[in-house]
Amino acid sequence: MEYVLGVDIGTGSVKAVAVSLQGQSFADFQLYYSYSSSKPGYHEQDSDLIWESFKDCLAGIVKKIGTPPLAVSLSSAMHSLIPVDGNCKALAPMITWADNRSAGIANRLKSTDEGMAIYEATGTPLHAMSPLCKIIWIRENNPDLFDGTYKFISIKEFTWFRLFNEFKIDESCVSGTGLFNISKRDWHDEALQLAGITTQSLSQSAPTDYSNNLPGNTHGFNFLTPNTPFIIGASDGCLANLGSMAIEPGIAAITIGTSGAVRVASNKPLPNRKAMTFSYILDDTTFICGGPINNGGIALQWWLKNNNTELSEKAYDYFFQQVASTPAGSDGLVFLPYLTGERAPIWDSESSGTFFNIKLQHTQSHFSRAVLEGICFALKDVLGAVQQNSEPITQINISGGIVKSDTWMQTLADITNKKLVMSQTDDSSAIGAAFIAIKKISATPAYPQPNFEAPKTFHPNPQNAEIYNKQFPIYKELYNTLKGIMHKTSIQSSN
Repeated sequence: MEYVLGVDIGTGSVKAVAVSLQGQSFADFQLYYSYSSSKPGYHEQDSDLIWESFKDCLAGIVKKIGTPPLAVSLSSAMHSLIPVDGNCKALAPMITWADNRSAGIANRLKSTDEGMAIYEATGTPLHAMSPLCKIIWIRENNPDLFDGTYKFISIKEFTWFRLFNEFKIDESCVSGTGLFNISKRDWHDEALQLAGITTQSLSQSAPTDYSNNLPGNTHGFNFLTPNTPFIIGASDGCLANLGSMAIEPGIAAITIGTSGAVRVASNKPLPNRKAMTFSYILDDTTFICGGPINNGGIALQWWLKNNNTELSEKAYDYFFQQVASTPAGSDGLVFLPYLTGERAPIWDSESSGTFFNIKLQHTQSHFSRAVLEGICFALKDVLGAVQQNSEPITQINISGGIVKSDTWMQTLADITNKKLVMSQTDDSSAIGAAFIAIKKISATPAYPQPNFEAPKTFHPNPQNAEIYNKQFPIYKELYNTLKGIMHKTSIQSSN
């Protein structure tokens, strides 16, 4: 069978998915890696280790299938930053999107007209995840590293340089740096001046279908056909919309993994100063707009670990059994899931998790259901912010770890009061990357339209939706009421 590979270089793993030229996925291969945290708020990774995992993942899936792909296309997590020398040797560990060391800089920028103008021009929220804030932090706190850096790049650029010895960055990933003007499709002068750098410190931007051919013996890639085309691809979030077929008006995409996000496609940026939603580039005509949350699957992991439960399939099954056996609304128990602070729509790194309205009748099952409902309320909060500027949303296409649980998807349908559709269970970001490759090598004007039979659909339960419609304002008011004490507690903890 002729096929292409979509490869997603994520924060926790690299995953390759094989997709036929008709757009159907049929095989995958995944390798995991970890992160380090040398100080509170730090979240770092070894870029060389990720490169080796990338190579091993490609070799693994080709061996599994038995024949090489026609092309390889790349997806990657956004907002990473690696200071490198002229040979693309990392001068420090890679700073990931989850790193919080530059939160103070982001807060400083949010309070200025200059910062908000940069947000609207670049489409990137002013937050510690942003490479703009990371670079400023390095300049202010590690001037020797700043002065000795040849270029500031992402893991996508690091991988591409290892393949082709050129510093290139796709317009999708670069639109999440806070340094790129998404309307002019060029570096944003005001942001560069603020960071204290010039274009010489950055890669050359390229369309998301930019490609180069790799000789089969390069870096030991002898399992590939000589001159296999590699397509630079896009960011994982934008490609998740493409891979889950959520690029039409009225259809949103929600992805839940360790974190989560709500995204819609648009023919123009959709800025929202209050909620600071993002607007990232997918291709020449499409923007993917929305907001991310910090606390998706990571909140479930926290709850399970603190109940002395090993993170196993059996443990998750028991958790969801507890949730399914407990009535919607958790008998009034409400959970704010801000265990690692929160991004959209509150953008508050000092927010914290909270259980509210605990009574004698509440059992462990109530707490389990409240944790799941809190994550879904956070996504509903972002969905509301996105809908302020987008066309009315009538359907949500789902991807990520959530698809493994019918209970989770039904709860999200009830809380958002929207129809949820799951068209496929494979990694939607990797599949989206493959779709770019198929469009490129087929020289067609449109992405493939796979014919999925009877996608799994979840409709909101009217009775549950009514309960959640009454509970959601309480969820919203809780943060506004507790925000001040959260910040005081955060300051005391840091001291």
